[in-house]
Amino acid sequence: MTRRRWRRSVMPRVARPDPPAADPAVSDQRHPPAADPAVSDQPATPEARLQKGLALSYAYINRRERTAAELSAHLERKGIETGVAAECLRELTGLGYVDDRRYALMFVHDKRELEGWGSERIRRGLAERGVDRAAIEAALAEHETEFAAGETELDRAVALLARRFPEPPRERRDRDRALGALIRKGFDSELALDALTAYARGG
Repeated sequence: MTRRRWRRSVMPRVARPDPPAADPAVSDQRHPPAADPAVSDQPATPEARLQKGLALSYAYINRRERTAAELSAHLERKGIETGVAAECLRELTGLGYVDDRRYALMFVHDKRELEGWGSERIRRGLAERGVDRAAIEAALAEHETEFAAGETELDRAVALLARRFPEPPRERRDRDRALGALIRKGFDSELALDALTAYARGG
């Protein structure tokens, strides 16, 4: 489905009228405070507020894939009312522009295949972006089925060691470096130790 790119409309400049002359009878009174820009900038009607929220939403998701939580937080930062933001999210979700399951699967594939992340780091990354546990686990399982049939987490850890360390690390310092590399990639410590042992034995 092709996304429409929203373009900011250019409003013609309108000359600002001169302020009225001061009334001598009240010239010594203080001027009323200026209107709050955050309030005065809000569209007057519910439909206009919704259109503003949708325009901000489309501009945000056109840059890259976003999760529902990321979009909600973005609209909140932009001062969009909670109810309007929820309506925007419902519309974009219904049209398929925002889909946490699709986002999770793409995230798993990219981090697994391009950066060599382990499952735990992938889980943390998706959770930080507001994806729920069910969607995370479904994405991990689907990736295993479609792209990594027969490959285990241990296999991936050993492959990472082989890329980073052409020879199995033997010295304590080298083993600590290898262990740290695996843990930073998101492999749990027990599996990382098993991978070191397996690599030292030739995979």
